[in-house]
This record gives sequence, C-alpha cells and structure tokens, in this order.
Amino acid sequence: MPEGMREIGGFAFDNSYTRLGEQFYRPLAPTPVKAPALVRVNEALAREIGIDPTLLTSAAGIAMLAGNTMPPGAASVALAYAGHQFGHFTPQLGDGRAILLGEVIGQDGLRRDIQLKGTGRTPFSRGGDGRAALGPVLREYLISEAMAALGIPTTRALAAVTTGEEIWRETPMPGAVLARVAASHIRVGTFQYFAARGDMDAVRTLADYTIARHYPDAATAENPYRALLANVVARQADLMARWLLVGFIHGVMNTDNTAISGETIDYGPCAFMDAYNPAQVFSSIDRQSRYAYRNQAQIAHWNLCRFAETLLPLLATEEDAAVTAAQEILAGFSSIFTDSYFGGLGRKIGIASATEEDRPLIQHLLKIMAENQADFTLTFRNLADSSTRDLFIDPTAYDNWAERWQQRLATEPESRATMRAANPAFIPRNHLVEAALSAAVERADFAPFEELLLVLSTPFDDQPQFARYAQPPTDQNPNYQTFCGT
Repeated sequence: MPEGMREIGGFAFDNSYTRLGEQFYRPLAPTPVKAPALVRVNEALAREIGIDPTLLTSAAGIAMLAGNTMPPGAASVALAYAGHQFGHFTPQLGDGRAILLGEVIGQDGLRRDIQLKGTGRTPFSRGGDGRAALGPVLREYLISEAMAALGIPTTRALAAVTTGEEIWRETPMPGAVLARVAASHIRVGTFQYFAARGDMDAVRTLADYTIARHYPDAATAENPYRALLANVVARQADLMARWLLVGFIHGVMNTDNTAISGETIDYGPCAFMDAYNPAQVFSSIDRQSRYAYRNQAQIAHWNLCRFAETLLPLLATEEDAAVTAAQEILAGFSSIFTDSYFGGLGRKIGIASATEEDRPLIQHLLKIMAENQADFTLTFRNLADSSTRDLFIDPTAYDNWAERWQQRLATEPESRATMRAANPAFIPRNHLVEAALSAAVERADFAPFEELLLVLSTPFDDQPQFARYAQPPTDQNPNYQTFCGT
C-alpha cells in the first residue's frame, strides 16, 4: 500500500489533499440526523472504488452515509474555494453543505474523493442550513449516473439516504444526504480562493498537487504550469462538446462549478432538451440566459480565462510574457471544441470522420431542427431507422436535407453502426425525472426512480419494454423550470 494508506472498516483512506495544509479546508464533524434510512447504494461503483457494498447497506454504513458517524481515518473536512457566480466574484464560498469524507484508491489505481452532501452547517454555509432535500439529491443521482452511462466525464453517485427530518425551502421537504464520488473536488474557484488573497505559495502548492493528481505528464514539461493550463483547457473544451451532443444544459456554470479534472460537477438546476432550441434555458435562477445551451462553450472559455489569471505568476516571470502565454493556450480552446463538437455531430449522422466540408450539411440539419421544433434526441436516434421526418412540422424540410445526406452516406458503409453508437435512445426526460422525484418526495415511492435509473443505465440499447421512456412529453411545457437545491 502507498505510504499513509490504512485499511480500516472497509475503507482504504489516503487523504492527500488534507496534507497540503489547513488553509485548504476546515475540519469539522457532520451534524447528526434523526433517523437515517437507505434509499440506494450504487453497488457497482462501490466495488469499482474498492468498497464492499454490504458495508454501506449495514446499519453502521447507513449511519456513516448520513454523517452520524465517521469511519476511522476519514478526512471530515469542508473545502475552501471562491468563485464567479453569474459573473460576479465572491472571494469565499466553500463547501457550505458538504464534507469530504476522504480519498480512496480504487481497484483501477485511480484516486477518488468521497464526499457527503447535505451533512449540516459548515464554516462556509453563509447562513444556510447546510442540508439537502430529497428531490435534488435524487436528481443528482439520476442525472450524474445517466451522464456516466452516456460516456461523459462526471462525478458519480455512490449512495443516497433520507435523514428522517424535514428541511425548509419554500415548503417543508424530506431531508437527504448524497454520497458523491469525484476524481477530485478541485475547482477553478479553488485556485481563485488563494489568488484573491495574494497567496501565491498556496496557488503553487495547489498547482503542483493538481499536476501530480490529474496531469502527471505535465510535470516533465518545460513549464509544468503552462502544460497544466493547456490540459485543463483541452478537457473542458471536449467536455462542452460532449454536453452539447446529448442536449445537456448544466444551468449554473459558475467557476466554483468548473472542475479542474474535467468532470461534470454539481448537478443543480440541470436538464436535457426535448425539442431542439439553442436558446434553451431551464434554470430558474438564470434570468439573463447566461448559461443557455448555446452559451455553454463560451462560458467554459470565460471560466478558463479566470483560471489562467490565477496562474499568471507561474507562467512566466514577466507579466506581459505570462499574459501572452495564457492567451496562446486559451486560443486553443476554440479549435479543440469545434473539432470535438463537429466530429461528434458527424458521427451522429453516420459520418465516422467528418471533415470541414461536412459542416454545412450538419449545420443545415440543426437549423431545420430548430425551425421545426424537432426532438433533439429522437431526430438523431431515428436517422438510423428512417423515421425521422415525422418529427418535423414541415417534413419536406427534412426531405430536402436528407437527399443531400444520403448522397454523403454513399461513402460511409458503416453509417448505421456509427449512428447507433453515437445516438442514445434514452436520456433523462424532464417529465420522467419530475414524475420519479414527485413519487419519491410526496409518497415515498421509489419504484419510478429505480425503473428510470435502470433504463438510463443502458441508454444506447433499444429496450422495447421501456419504449415510453424514449418519448418526449405529449404536451411540451414552454415554462418548465428547474431549481437549485439550496
């Protein structure tokens, strides 16, 4: 075992982040809850990270998942970070309702954080209750696991428990705690926290740690910090393309919700599009459409600019040279995103390796989809089965496009297989997610949640017995909104 590793109570903790120094976190114990009860344990994920799932389903395991007890060797800390929230900088945010339980090294050799969300007030709560409601906990469980099944880098849900207590938002709601697994919880906002304080020693320490944990190849570069920035830019650019390719809208892309690892993190008012609308916004708190579907790549680039600002003293000794280096690296975002995005769209229409000449064909399809309010997921999924035209208000618009498309596919012998591999049949449809959450919250009926989770675990399979889960709602709600859980 690595130095400092201990095999205790089913967990192999090696809490490297807390060894950076106490300025990076605040130690605390979670606030116990009244009557914790298990909702679900992600048994496959537990095994992957080296935890016996029977430990988590035991009485002691449930108490631990609720924060009532801490296993020996747990970190039990709230992490410090800052962040731009809707463009406005707050120098101190931090984990206001979560604690880092600890780090484990899984059977694949990868280090992962285990975090509990909803465990009570922390020094960063800013007047909040530090708790989580059952609805948002189950939403994050569902959508993060759906994203993982879609092949999109994401944090994962390890377990969910109810607390036996009510919490207040607009109305009383059942409380819950989510156990989340992440490559790490280092954010753009973590770097901003120390840069805003002028603590460049801490920024350097954090950068060195991030390189060692996430981008070890950068350590051998001529300037490891430039390599760090370039790696983070590349991962975020690719992540944005992957989001757009499945119609995902994060809803709250603040810098404190931008993970340095390149994972999707913090599923608050997130949702998936039904009808294709580039201007789509679901988040009730995004009143200026800052984080609309079509703005997500631009916002990711903006967030990366804020990250680059924190690294400037490490990029070069002269400020002008540091700014130039940062600008050159950030300029690469556009080409990485564009290649990933159009490459993915090409595969979605059966072109294994789309070229620049294919982009007008792809863009024309998106244009008529928007004009005809065609369902995003089904339009692409049905291309392989020639039943797409019925999704268009004006089917002739599709026919005119399809004639050129079929000519292009004449040189793509494996086009159907390409499309089937690129286009899911099932996404977390908003009306189905809401129905599952309502059943759980209002009636303690978790059967719809479990069935939806099962369907979303294999989104590229036909699953004819669950055909209704592939369909959009019969009556689209143009005013549908999602809400932040805090």
